[in-house]
Amino acid sequence: MPDERFAEHLTNPCGHGHVPAGSHSGAAGGAACGDLVHLRVAVAGDRVADAGFEASGCGATIAAASAAVDLVRGAPLLAAARVNSPAIAAELGGLSVGKFHAADLAADALHRALGAAARADARVAPAAGRTLVAMSGGVDSAVAALEAEGEAVAVTLELWRDPENDGERSCCSADAVRSARALAHRMGLAHFTLDLRDEFRAGVVDPWLAGHADGLTPNPCVGCNGHVRLDAMLEFADRLGAATLTTGHYARRTPDGLLRQAADQAKDQTYMLAALSRASLARLRFPLGEHASKAEVRDIARAAGLPVATKADSQDLCFLAGTGRARFLARHGALPERPGDIVDRAGARIGRHRGHHHFTVGQRRGLGIGGEDEPLYVLQTDARANTVTVGPKTALRTTTVRVRGLRLHTDAAEVDAVKLRYRAPAVPCRLADGILTLGEPVHGVAPGQVACLLRGDVVVGCATIVV
Repeated sequence: MPDERFAEHLTNPCGHGHVPAGSHSGAAGGAACGDLVHLRVAVAGDRVADAGFEASGCGATIAAASAAVDLVRGAPLLAAARVNSPAIAAELGGLSVGKFHAADLAADALHRALGAAARADARVAPAAGRTLVAMSGGVDSAVAALEAEGEAVAVTLELWRDPENDGERSCCSADAVRSARALAHRMGLAHFTLDLRDEFRAGVVDPWLAGHADGLTPNPCVGCNGHVRLDAMLEFADRLGAATLTTGHYARRTPDGLLRQAADQAKDQTYMLAALSRASLARLRFPLGEHASKAEVRDIARAAGLPVATKADSQDLCFLAGTGRARFLARHGALPERPGDIVDRAGARIGRHRGHHHFTVGQRRGLGIGGEDEPLYVLQTDARANTVTVGPKTALRTTTVRVRGLRLHTDAAEVDAVKLRYRAPAVPCRLADGILTLGEPVHGVAPGQVACLLRGDVVVGCATIVV
């Protein structure tokens, strides 16, 4: 016999058919399971002013949506952000394993609606020590939340949704959001989901696609951190009364607010943060920056009983997880196979390729040809002519690099080193008139990549490589 609370929510559902004024919506479910929840939330100041829902499918789905509305309507915003599937199931007097899916759907829809409403209308009074923590669902962000100073509130961004992606391997998919929310709630944290898919497509993916079409090798992560992802979270932190944003990046800050490389050089991520403004850096906190190794971070997670202690790191671009670059370019960037010539330095044709956008300067694999005396590398791609120029590795050697879009936090005379790729070692250099003069030769400098400018181990600026 069903619990009385389940029966009440089923026969007299709370907020069924109600559309609150100024509300924001979130949906979960659909054709795959046959159950659909559409939940609407209105936020005013620091509270959930109202909520309502529509649902179709089994009785458990309707009851779970009603329970979610009942739990959050009139509740403080940060309390509503702690409502999860077990809380919804408990409100119904418990759910069997077969029906618990209904609570998951209601929680998913609730948090999509709640995040949108909070992003637009929340005004929570500032609290001393409150910090917003960027949680991806991995071990680094979880330990950052553990080590955050003061009251931690978690946020996860959904940046990309694609049926071809592997949701488990992506740090920004709907699956990743769900895992991060479960982890945050397990840690007792309020959790918000922000849907930034439109901003991410316009500010990160589209420029990345355009760069490939132009024969460049763009780095989307630097732009994402510098202009999209962290800016959105800092704005959201303001709405939640949080003065700072804590992330799981391996980085540090200097006393005067500049970015400094992490203690663990093998995990240092300052290259990916190089485009951040000083105003943003002033509000960022990096608890992992002083840890000696990733193993130490995993030990902290293990000691805290966190299930992500052994979770593998994500390795690919978040929007490429589970799909290849070539297929992604063809599906999303209108860059299908476009056969063209592979030429030598004299312009003589020596082979064919599937499209210039499949190649980057310094690449050796995938050419399908070999030199008679030594391996051949990509020296240049020409988007207009659709050619790929190849030659020996020695032809990639250079000691000068031109840059554009220079952003400096200090005088150019203070620049004494540069990183020309994420995992590349820093190279001594001088900067003058948009030209980097390197203290030692490098091979394979790729147009479109970011030059991270250093003063010792401190990031003092960045620019985009021209050649």
